Amino acid sequence: MELGLKLAAGAALAALLAATLRRNAPEISMLIALAAGVLILSAASGALGEVVGLLGRLAGLAGVDTQILLPVVKVAGLSLLTHLTAELCRAAGEGGIAAFLQTAGTILALVAAAPLVTALLDLIGEMAG
Repeated sequence: MELGLKLAAGAALAALLAATLRRNAPEISMLIALAAGVLILSAASGALGEVVGLLGRLAGLAGVDTQILLPVVKVAGLSLLTHLTAELCRAAGEGGIAAFLQTAGTILALVAAAPLVTALLDLIGEMAG
């Protein structure tokens, strides 16, 4: 909770500063937004590790192979990376690049999820036969 409040306050301050500079110095405004984003993500990266660890423990308790969770983590990571990068492209006025990036991210997420679909089909085959 405390980290969330600090991140929200920092983001609001960076957004205010970037908005103030946008008219006279758009390049500096963009760099401030990018730097704030990197700092925010690096501060939150520890929490992501905790979530992955929790998923691993839950999989162990449920008797599920942790390798099945790997595609889920990959898809979530690709989704976050694609979304953030597309928003950065849009903020730079490159909506077309953002659209292509989101399409590529969707394709890569489908590829990353393929092992999960295969495992699910194998499980259905075992149950049926």
